[in-house]
Amino acid sequence: MLKKDFRLTRFACYSAYFTMSSVFSLPPLLFVTFHDMYGVSYTLLGTLVLANFFTQLAVDLIFTAFSKHFNIPLVVKVMPLITSLGLFIFALSPVLFPNAVFAGLLLGTVIFSVASGLSEVLLSPVIAAMPSDNPQRDMSTLHSLYAFGIFTVVIISTVFFILFGNRNWMFLAMFFAALPIISAALFMASPMPDMFPADSQDGVGGAKRRAIGIALCVACIFFGSCAENTMSSWISGYVENALNISKAIGDIIGLAMFAILLGFARISYAKYGKSIMPVLFIGMVGAVACYLTAGLSNSSTVSLIACVLTGLFTAMLWPGSLIMLEEKFPGCGVTAYALMASGGDLGASFAPQLMGIVVDTVASSELAAELAESGALTAEQVGMKVGMLVTAIFPAIGAVVVVIIHKYFKKNSERELGA
Repeated sequence: MLKKDFRLTRFACYSAYFTMSSVFSLPPLLFVTFHDMYGVSYTLLGTLVLANFFTQLAVDLIFTAFSKHFNIPLVVKVMPLITSLGLFIFALSPVLFPNAVFAGLLLGTVIFSVASGLSEVLLSPVIAAMPSDNPQRDMSTLHSLYAFGIFTVVIISTVFFILFGNRNWMFLAMFFAALPIISAALFMASPMPDMFPADSQDGVGGAKRRAIGIALCVACIFFGSCAENTMSSWISGYVENALNISKAIGDIIGLAMFAILLGFARISYAKYGKSIMPVLFIGMVGAVACYLTAGLSNSSTVSLIACVLTGLFTAMLWPGSLIMLEEKFPGCGVTAYALMASGGDLGASFAPQLMGIVVDTVASSELAAELAESGALTAEQVGMKVGMLVTAIFPAIGAVVVVIIHKYFKKNSERELGA
């Protein structure tokens, strides 16, 4: 029997993950435009963000419970077309829904968020299921393309707005909507690996250890996602409002450099990385240091550097958790990856929202008012700095989880050797 060549399949996964970044990074760049052109309130714009994350989380949970009832290869091949459909509806909202533009934006968001959720659930196990000389490299490369995709979307959008103006945003959105069609064509021509291994024969004790181990991996990706996505969501506003640095500089030096370091670290691990456990621990501890420095430092430069370096330390927390899962449970299947995606998406929605609550609560407190009167900091700046300090709790707990995971699997490994 001829051995299947999965090189095109691997490239299709990389292409799909790269184009998926437009789903996350493009809409927020258009929020001010939607507010000015169509009178969409910021509250409703925030609803688009919530719809994005909750739709992805719903997809994660559905696949967790019913993955065996889906034709996985077919879903993977159709997934990019769903992305295109959602982005096209999003782009054509003023034409399709002239009297209710927000309804079109919401519908498009829900549709492409379904595809985004499918991407998180399915692309990682597809990559893991393909024969490879270096599976860690393949997984890390996959997730690095998401970071580089965000950077690419920001650069293309910035150039487009300078040349053609914000009022022509629909053409920009349609350009990004067309890109996933390339991924779909690649998938149609690609063989798909088997992602449903034979049932485990580990028995009751083995099944219990497996369940505990996967739960620990889910906890790890949750806290890692909290650390990564809180900074990626808030770095622009924090740099502008808390550090008094202009938005243009904050976006370029802050958000763009954060994304570059995120991608650089993942590519570096893909090339040189061998052991994921110490990388996860160092990433968690480094993220704690970055959040504490950003919140406590009186120097805007030092705080900005700390915010940017968070991208370096958190880069491997999400993909590294998936690498760890595959190391400990080879061929674990779609259900386990769906659980991991659920944990990651929950962290990506919960922690940034908590940061917002902390900022608003502290900014309206008496302590913040007293500091504002003294002229040291504004109430909003106090709130944001406290928010950074509170967020440090997530990677701190994550570091403890990594230690527990290391001890847990070491103990089980010794037990198996002694059996």
